[in-house]
Amino acid sequence: MTKWVYDFEEGDASQKNLLGGKGANLAEMTNLGLPVPPGFTITTDACNAYREAGQQFPEGLLDQVAEHRKKLEEKMGRQIGNARDPLLVSVRSGAPFSMPGMMDTVLNVGLNDESVEGLIKQTGSDRFSWDSFRRLVQMFGKTVMGVDGDLFEEALEDAKKKKGVANDVDLDTKDLKKLVKTFKSIIKKNTKREFPQDPTEQLHQAVEAVFGSWDNKRAQDYRRRNRISDNLGTAVNVQTMVFGNKGENSGTGVGFTRDPATGERTPYGDYLQNAQGEDVVAGIRNTLPITEMSRIQPRAYQELKEHFGTLERHYKDMCDTEFTIEEGKLWMLQTRVGKRTSLAEWRMAEEMLEEGFIDDETAVRDRLTAGKLDELFKPIIRADLKDSKTPVAKGLNASPGAAVGRAVFTADDASEWAEKGEQVILVRRETNPDDYHGMVSSEGILTSAGGTNSHAAVVARGEGIPAVCGADLVRIDFKAGQFRVGATTVKEGDWVTIDGTDGTVYAEELETQPSELEVAQLASARQAGGKRLTKVEKEALASDLWAAYQRFMAFADENRDLGVRANADTPEQAINARARGAEGIGLCRTEHMFLGDERVAAVRTMIFAETDEEEAEAYKVLAPLQKKDFLGIFKAMDGLPVTVRLLDPPLNEFLPNRVEVEVAVALAQQKGKRKVEIDREKLSMKDAEKLRDKLNELDEANPMLGLRGVRLGIVKPGLYAMQVRAITEAAVQLKKRGLDPRPEIMIPLVATAEELQQMREELEPIAKDIIEKAGVDLHIEFGTMIELPRAAMDSGAIAEHADFFSYGTNDLTQTAFGFSRDDIGKFLGLYEERKLVPYNPFVSIDKAGVGRLMRISVEEGREANRNLHLGICGEHGGDPDSVVICHELGLDYVSCSPYRVPVARLAAAQARLGAATTSSK
Repeated sequence: MTKWVYDFEEGDASQKNLLGGKGANLAEMTNLGLPVPPGFTITTDACNAYREAGQQFPEGLLDQVAEHRKKLEEKMGRQIGNARDPLLVSVRSGAPFSMPGMMDTVLNVGLNDESVEGLIKQTGSDRFSWDSFRRLVQMFGKTVMGVDGDLFEEALEDAKKKKGVANDVDLDTKDLKKLVKTFKSIIKKNTKREFPQDPTEQLHQAVEAVFGSWDNKRAQDYRRRNRISDNLGTAVNVQTMVFGNKGENSGTGVGFTRDPATGERTPYGDYLQNAQGEDVVAGIRNTLPITEMSRIQPRAYQELKEHFGTLERHYKDMCDTEFTIEEGKLWMLQTRVGKRTSLAEWRMAEEMLEEGFIDDETAVRDRLTAGKLDELFKPIIRADLKDSKTPVAKGLNASPGAAVGRAVFTADDASEWAEKGEQVILVRRETNPDDYHGMVSSEGILTSAGGTNSHAAVVARGEGIPAVCGADLVRIDFKAGQFRVGATTVKEGDWVTIDGTDGTVYAEELETQPSELEVAQLASARQAGGKRLTKVEKEALASDLWAAYQRFMAFADENRDLGVRANADTPEQAINARARGAEGIGLCRTEHMFLGDERVAAVRTMIFAETDEEEAEAYKVLAPLQKKDFLGIFKAMDGLPVTVRLLDPPLNEFLPNRVEVEVAVALAQQKGKRKVEIDREKLSMKDAEKLRDKLNELDEANPMLGLRGVRLGIVKPGLYAMQVRAITEAAVQLKKRGLDPRPEIMIPLVATAEELQQMREELEPIAKDIIEKAGVDLHIEFGTMIELPRAAMDSGAIAEHADFFSYGTNDLTQTAFGFSRDDIGKFLGLYEERKLVPYNPFVSIDKAGVGRLMRISVEEGREANRNLHLGICGEHGGDPDSVVICHELGLDYVSCSPYRVPVARLAAAQARLGAATTSSK
């Protein structure tokens, strides 16, 4: 028979896929001899079997639960639900990968109208016992029976208001008894069912609720965003309750062995006296810093620090823990390797390396997350404003970085405003898991309650969103859509700036400046170029963070197979890319060089040309401008390859909007005007009509699949000839100056081998002629972009005429799926929700379809041409999961935005070293 249930003593940390992260680590702590309340774990296999059977427990599960329950009761000398001496248990979720706050927990299972009296006898405290019962009924009603949690919160607030108190702990036994009765009535009214008195029924229903929470919307949203498989399921941990709400010598907390925001080697977390664990996470009461325990509970705090040391030495990493102190006795309830910001990742990796916990390979492979690296380059509030502006409030620095946006007060508004392009700051008293969609849409998060381990703080750190929590001077009026701090009122839509690094809040829009690492990155390049550095630049280069960054990135560069290039269209972008470690340009888009009044005018002359002579005149104007552009880019990338894509988009992109021109001409004709204003330019009626007619002639039903790319070069051969001439002349000029330009010419949107063959036969002689006349040694390669399924399937034939392939995965994804990347947002959410696609294929390469097309192309291309070199130039080149696919395919390089170059460098090393991808980190 399948084993569905394991006692804590039976498992270990290696079984997290079976026991979930929480269950595996509870087993590990038990084996280490740490004080862990006994319990057992129901496996993820049981959860998946339950889901596959249509929400029915698999055969044998309840029998095994009963068996392990009996062993637990014998161990503890008490029985669950016993009227005289009850054993209470918690029922908690525990997925293989951490999903903080996304699934459900039920505490105090086993209490009922009779056993609450037994708990009173057991503990000698009426108030504690009724408070525990109140918590169970509230949690069970919301989590298990599906009652709106706000109904319980409103009843609780009403009880406090009538009593004239601010906190739950100020309610007495009489108040709590009334609340239990009220909560039961709320359940009966909303479910037509009674709160269950049978402890076995409570336990079974709680287990079902935890299984079911794996498929709730917030959990699915979290998994989609973090690329966690829906098929893993969650384990369920049934654990003996220990109580932090037994009085002032009891309490509960969440603690990290090091600061997860900064990486500082000091205990970090929250502590609440006379509370249960959910109080800390929910942010209902403002917490104390964990270091305050040294004053309140000195003996327990010393024990906690010793346990922190044990855990770090064992896991060789920073650990996140939950603990409870019951009447002075410390219990460890959970541990896991803690989530952290990118800043903390790099600092901890450096310090743990120095402490001998890890080596360079472990640091780069396992401790640094490529997908979070760009957090280190996030802006901060401009220094002079930081010094001169007075914050209106201060809270806890929950997640670092500056964020500027308009205040909104609901998660739905945050999501809706963000979809319209607005930057928003989500302002809440505290967040809960149902707010997740709005949190990840926000620039930053501000809460008036909660601590550094509240739901808001944990999610913000995990997602790299700046957050300030527990700003208790902030008074929120949700009905009015505003918050107040003293005399200052901030309404919905007003600008707010928060600094998650120090917890400050400003009721205005403040400008930001580059981060320390961004300054150091650019200063390093300036220093290499012999430039004088400012004081700020020198300080950035002397920082510990820059030292750690240099060390680990150097190791990454030594341990990757993939080269990393950048997509850059101007000399400035090329310089920026090189400063960030780019080893060339994988995509230089020449269409961006045709912008600007003088150039657009020349392009339009070419488009409107009626004779070869008129067209040639337009090319004469464009050629020197193109040459100048290439001179700057080749010089910036001296000694490194530069792949130049010949003009790709359809010509109508360089002309005014067809419909707007037709309307303007029609209106002018109706009014008898001789002049027509189009794009702020006054044209004669004759010229306006000529423009209209040309636009109608160029109009295409589907321009992205129309006259563009190689087809444009075939229809207007002079265009590509001019570009090749400008590229070659620029390279020759620099070669004569002693530089080392390395141009590669890419012909876009090729579908057949014949297209590339004919284009190369026309264009290559132009380049060779210029080089021979100049008498220089210059090699120029010709290749194509593989961005159509047909090209991928016929790559063997195409490779016979190419020196290189560059995979244009943006268009390859569009043409493989039949999706428009500009319109996919209209239905992507529904597709992900219904599991029609696992993620946005324009963010990460679709391995099954697009990835397979690429594999066919790579294999057939290299079989036909052993010297063929291969790269990728879509934005996928900066996505860590896509970089792994490129490594597996054996590409030579990836190319991405200059700002994503460091991400790609680290991801490429991790791909070779065998790290888990960002989808599972």
